[in-house]
Amino acid sequence: MTDTVDSLLREHAVRHSDKPAIIDPDGRISYRDLDRGTRALAASFVEAGIGKGSRVGLIMANGVEWARIAVALLRIGAVLVPLSTLLSPRELTAQLRTASVQHLIAVEQFRGRRYLDTLQIAGLPALRSIRTPAQVDVLTADPDAVSIVDSQSRGVRPSDPLVVMFTSGSSGPPKGVRHSHRSAIGAVRAGLAARCIDADTRLYLPMPLFWVGGFGGGLLSTLVAGATLVTEPVPEPVSTLRLLEAERVTLFRGWPDQAAALARHLDEVGADLTALRPGSLEALLPAQLQSPPGARARLLGMTESFGPYCGFPADTDLPVAAWGSCGRPFDGMQVRIVDVETGDPVPAGTVGVIQIRGPHVLRGLCGRSREDVFTPDGYYPTGDLGRLDDAGFLFFQGRSDDMFKVSGATVYPSEVAQALCSLDGVTAAFVTNVPGPSGDRVGAAVVCGRATTAEALRTAATAVLSSFKVPTIWRVLDSDDEVPRGATGKVDVIGLRGMLADT
Repeated sequence: MTDTVDSLLREHAVRHSDKPAIIDPDGRISYRDLDRGTRALAASFVEAGIGKGSRVGLIMANGVEWARIAVALLRIGAVLVPLSTLLSPRELTAQLRTASVQHLIAVEQFRGRRYLDTLQIAGLPALRSIRTPAQVDVLTADPDAVSIVDSQSRGVRPSDPLVVMFTSGSSGPPKGVRHSHRSAIGAVRAGLAARCIDADTRLYLPMPLFWVGGFGGGLLSTLVAGATLVTEPVPEPVSTLRLLEAERVTLFRGWPDQAAALARHLDEVGADLTALRPGSLEALLPAQLQSPPGARARLLGMTESFGPYCGFPADTDLPVAAWGSCGRPFDGMQVRIVDVETGDPVPAGTVGVIQIRGPHVLRGLCGRSREDVFTPDGYYPTGDLGRLDDAGFLFFQGRSDDMFKVSGATVYPSEVAQALCSLDGVTAAFVTNVPGPSGDRVGAAVVCGRATTAEALRTAATAVLSSFKVPTIWRVLDSDDEVPRGATGKVDVIGLRGMLADT
């Protein structure tokens, strides 16, 4: 079993030598050239003092060069620390400190942000070197060093650390999540079939490579499957649609609203997306290949599980009784539901906090002891709410810090949003609590495909929701582009709450 990045690349350099591994708008690289190029670059890194165990931060936009640098580092056992191009100077300094980054490779600027000019080096005692990608390109090594690197690469073990990946920080500051080669590659491998990724896949994700959705769901998924990854530095509807057409992309994964945003531009661009196959996000598929709302699983995962840990084949309808679920836990993943207050396991059908355990779960968090991170019996409390049915299907109910009470009864925003999406004409719904003089109220921003009113929606909602769950504050939107979002593309709950409070 190939459980290191080096062994994966060696295998595919033989099996798929001429196949493109990575494609971006300005270039492409085959598996053979990725193998040769990263061996030479790895030798240069070793000559520059970067080796097994070195923690290396990387700030770059998506593209072939990001992948080439990352893979070269991982082949020699360096620990990759992907860093967001969206970080402020203060956030960047904090993450470099948290991960004890020793070497930083960063573009000088991207989309108006200048990283090196504002870096607070005085607060980074572990930092030894800073290079731009251009400076990396001119690193050299003795020709004999490549054979030495081959020996070093084969000395990297599956249990060795692979990456420190920061969470998006949707609640509280981002955490530095540690994964090994085995835990990350195993997590990716366990979900490949559910995500419909194989060696024939030409995969596009709009997610940045510095988050687990792009790094694990994109780059590592490609390397595990021997597939082709198509990526771009700045996704924009028109350029993305043209890239999908030009490269005959077969699989579009990501968040559903990302596909919906592209679908709104299809007629304008006139892109031929007939190469897309089932398993892609359905907004980009022809009507005859789409399923009823809720029939397909929405994979559930997080940085701590290195992506999805629960799912169902993306090209197959769930059993009717499991509609609306996230599917079943993948092989190797144990999932249990515990009481929010006591931490005791609860019976099937009961909502509680989701805890996960298994070989694909994080190895730990930077600066935290194992006792602080895991339960005594080794489970990781995700902070997500859910319930398991008798058949083992997991239903996501939102975050434990998002649930709220109305007149003493618990409301789960995701449950309300899912019910609202079942109403005729509703294409998306975003739900949160809105504080009022007498306590929290249920608020909903709803995107509708036809003209309607808040009163009509309220009346329709009474047929699918208990009375205390029916929103009392409504905002009818023409597009989900109007919903406030954070840098990751996730809904900004505070901004949503403010929008509804002003209604």
